[in-house]
Amino acid sequence: MANNHKEKLEQAQKYVDSIKNQVALSKYRQGYHFMAPASWINDPNGFIQYKGKYHLFYQYNPYDSKWGSMHWGHAESEDLIKWNHLPIALAPSEFYDDDKDGGCFSGSAVDDNGVLTLMYTGTTTSEEGTVQVQCIATSDDGVNFEKFEGNPVILPNFIEGNRDFRDPKVWKEGDLWYVVIGTTKNNEGRALLYSSCDLRQWNFVSVLAESHGELGSMWECPDFFKIGDKHVLMLSPMELGSTITMYLVGDMDYSTGKFTWTEKGKVDFGFDFYAPQSLVDDKGRRIVVGWANSWPWMEWFTDFGPNMEDKWNGSMSLPREVKLDERTGKLKFIPVEEIRNYRKEENKVQLNTLNGSKDIIINNKDRYEMLFNIDLKATTAKELIIKLRENKKGVAILRLDIKNKKLIFDRNNCDGYNKGIKSCDLDLFEDTLSVNIFSDNISIEVFTDDNKVAMSNNIYPLECSNKVNLEAVDGEIVFNSFYIWRIEV
Repeated sequence: MANNHKEKLEQAQKYVDSIKNQVALSKYRQGYHFMAPASWINDPNGFIQYKGKYHLFYQYNPYDSKWGSMHWGHAESEDLIKWNHLPIALAPSEFYDDDKDGGCFSGSAVDDNGVLTLMYTGTTTSEEGTVQVQCIATSDDGVNFEKFEGNPVILPNFIEGNRDFRDPKVWKEGDLWYVVIGTTKNNEGRALLYSSCDLRQWNFVSVLAESHGELGSMWECPDFFKIGDKHVLMLSPMELGSTITMYLVGDMDYSTGKFTWTEKGKVDFGFDFYAPQSLVDDKGRRIVVGWANSWPWMEWFTDFGPNMEDKWNGSMSLPREVKLDERTGKLKFIPVEEIRNYRKEENKVQLNTLNGSKDIIINNKDRYEMLFNIDLKATTAKELIIKLRENKKGVAILRLDIKNKKLIFDRNNCDGYNKGIKSCDLDLFEDTLSVNIFSDNISIEVFTDDNKVAMSNNIYPLECSNKVNLEAVDGEIVFNSFYIWRIEV
């Protein structure tokens, strides 16, 4: 078993190494968002701080720029922003995970007394359909992993015949390990809870939580954690319209294995944020990262983008710290503070009031951070329109509708690949409003409304642009501050 896995890993790594220099020349490569050296990636996996370093694993098809037999890629970082690529961690190699239409599906990582332990879904296909089981792999050095000889460690014995049984997220509570696994029953999403003393022998505890027709048909990539005195179930529901990532806030009773939620919200309001996974670090921060892309089953999907022709596809969102908003009971998602260390060439824009329209020239073109604060009390305009990445062939438009308390992102005329408009409601409880925008080569992320709103969107501009246009509609916008930085990693 070990030799077969080693051979599969070496074969995959050799192919990636053979094309990565060519891939690095792609004009669409991100500047400060995580990407694999080459080929296709999707869900973040095994997100953990281990022996002082952050580790990020990810769903990986090293042989193509489209989805295929899943491996686990691997990288490590000192600060969540600048990543070093490590050898591929997992490859399909055994009877329970070796399949061209399956592989080593998503999962998580824990530190088991110094042993970095991965739990993942082994997926194969049979005449009866998909077969999904939960498996273990371990490493003493955090780089080289061996699959447990007793795999699989959890079989789908409690899901009444359904074959969707995947994406284990493991944590420890007291003396016991727990894992939550996504599944579905009668076309309604649910999360199953198991417990173990040793990560090998698992007992079914309960249905942790489930949909009753209002929360989607299948819960992918569930994550469960405590924040403050509340618990959070984060998930990616299928067939829930525009909602592709959400969280439920409530209370956990470990004696019954039941989670009761009282508040819900979206993790991200954009087109391109899916399968988020979180960690808690040695500073006590709960940090989440998501896959910055969409699946063909999503209602707005048109194309994965032109970068597929350059032998790569997929990146991750900026990591975000999660906090509980005491006023509303909802979650806040704040770009990690480490990104500030990569700010260069601060431009303090001299803009106190805006009447009509104004162009801002950005010397650093596509890779920048913009942060401004509006005095809502003094502002009379109904709306602020921000034209981002504007060039002769397209523009991405962000509209801050102050009157109707909405944020709107329009990429209908941005490029030849993506279409659609995303919008969300804003609370606007305070007298001021901060808007934080991160632009990278093929993405725009927006954080606002006291960080209760995050919106992540991919774009593929046909030309570079160094211009941003601001327009105040029917009145005046009053700014307290306005900054732009180049971001360089």
